[in-house]
Amino acid sequence: MKGLKKTRRIQIIALAFVALAGATALIGYAMRDGINFFRAPAQVVSEPPAEGEVFRLGGLVEEGSIVRGQGETITFRVTDGAESIPVAFTGVLPDLFSEGQGMVGTGQMVGGTFQATEILAKHDETYMPKEVMDALKEQGVYQDPKAPSDS
Repeated sequence: MKGLKKTRRIQIIALAFVALAGATALIGYAMRDGINFFRAPAQVVSEPPAEGEVFRLGGLVEEGSIVRGQGETITFRVTDGAESIPVAFTGVLPDLFSEGQGMVGTGQMVGGTFQATEILAKHDETYMPKEVMDALKEQGVYQDPKAPSDS
């Protein structure tokens, strides 16, 4: 009787392990297309993305670069201080989108221009996506809005 209980316990543990491994594999398979890594403009220039690769581009909207066309397409440039990438977006921009502010866009490179399908803007006057802030700090152009000014 003891041998049967031990065998049954081992079978249950093995079945639980197989179920856990299967669930993990299914989650990983489902997420493979949903993970878009953030890239700064300098990274896009130094390591161009593969043709048709969807990724996130973030940085600051360059001053004086927003051009609103005849239709719904808006073009502007995103910079991290080192490089600048042209962006085209068709649709309605977030209310808080403006020049000199942080943004993250999802899309792909088409002929040297980032074709965005989604644009996210900062939430308030001090918010900036962590990835954008880190990239700007690496470039040495990030200024903490909470830091006292020199003036």
